[in-house]
Amino acid sequence: MRILHTADWHLGDRLGRIDRTDDLRKAVERVADYCKQENVDVLLVAGDLFSELARPDGLRETIRHWQSVFSPFLESGGTILTLTGNHDNENFCQTLVSAMSLASPTVGKPGETVPPGRLYLAADPTFIRLEDRMGGFPVQFVLMPYPTPHRFLRGETGLKYGSPEEKNALLVAAWADALREIRAHPKYDLKAPSVLGAHVHVHGSTIGPSLFRITVEEDVVVEGAELPNQFDYVALGHIHKPQWLGAEHMRYCGSIERLDLGEQADQKGVILVDIGPDGRNGEPVVLPLHATPIYEVVVLDPAEDIPRLRAEYPSANNDLVNLQIRYTAGKDQLEDVLRDLDKIFPRWYARDWKETGALGPTLVSPATGGGKGFGETVHEYLAQELIQHDEAERDAILKIADGLLKEMEN
Repeated sequence: MRILHTADWHLGDRLGRIDRTDDLRKAVERVADYCKQENVDVLLVAGDLFSELARPDGLRETIRHWQSVFSPFLESGGTILTLTGNHDNENFCQTLVSAMSLASPTVGKPGETVPPGRLYLAADPTFIRLEDRMGGFPVQFVLMPYPTPHRFLRGETGLKYGSPEEKNALLVAAWADALREIRAHPKYDLKAPSVLGAHVHVHGSTIGPSLFRITVEEDVVVEGAELPNQFDYVALGHIHKPQWLGAEHMRYCGSIERLDLGEQADQKGVILVDIGPDGRNGEPVVLPLHATPIYEVVVLDPAEDIPRLRAEYPSANNDLVNLQIRYTAGKDQLEDVLRDLDKIFPRWYARDWKETGALGPTLVSPATGGGKGFGETVHEYLAQELIQHDEAERDAILKIADGLLKEMEN
């Protein structure tokens, strides 16, 4: 059985002012291409299918895109196994699971052999079997969503905790208990090939510059030292930095795209693994995915830096850029600086500018020999600082400032 492991799609995500829909859909289409090229039997998506920033209409369009991209794979007998992550909307995913259960009411009992050619979404700890299409042998799949109180702490007692640390400790214990209960289930065969898919932070993993929209203090970190001995392959999601832990068959595949500046050096990919009747065949193989360049650009002297950047980045139309700009009032025209940088980096996702305060030498015009008055200088400074604000709002603020300045002069 050929399994393609991927995770952290974050479909419908945004980075600053940039909608990442097209970038992420292209990555999903490349995953579908690998399914065809590599004769994949099972596509395992280890959580965070959707972004918490996705709107309801965006989620609907995402499902439609999935249908068009993966219909050939499903129609050929391929199976998609997914599970929920910390960024997946619990209500939406639970509703989706309920709707899928109505369509296939006989699917869902622990240890059941499920039919191929379908998509399965696990919103709770799940244990199913799939038969290999060629060999006919069964492979066990244990699917463990991200540990949240709603998913893992059952009953009123489990929802009572006095601090975030106590909550995390309860979730760590509940996650381990849920996995232990599945492996102790009467239908679970300790000798049969088995695969774990989990969206969780495993102790000992390398986070990289930062977790994605979650702090280390907020995250639930579970122990995983025994997992490589318990499963023929461990497909992990949640940590976006690709890596293996303890053994080469226990892996974070990483996200399918660079999602923020902390991932600028990550090489993205998906992982292909073969499972036979006696377990894993060979070591997992990484298949590369193209990732959008993302970086920070610092402008200290616009007059010198902008011509240089124009020459250094002739084809940056698709790059995601964080702009940090310094300019000198009276020397640099901020509006022109922003316009020039916008032409070089049209997909800047964030920008910040700061005036250096070197106003003195620029207040006197050599041509006239006269200096600008205090009121005029303040008016021009405010006009530049407010250049990106709404025009009516800017004019209203300038009118108030001019009135105050006039009162001071009188």
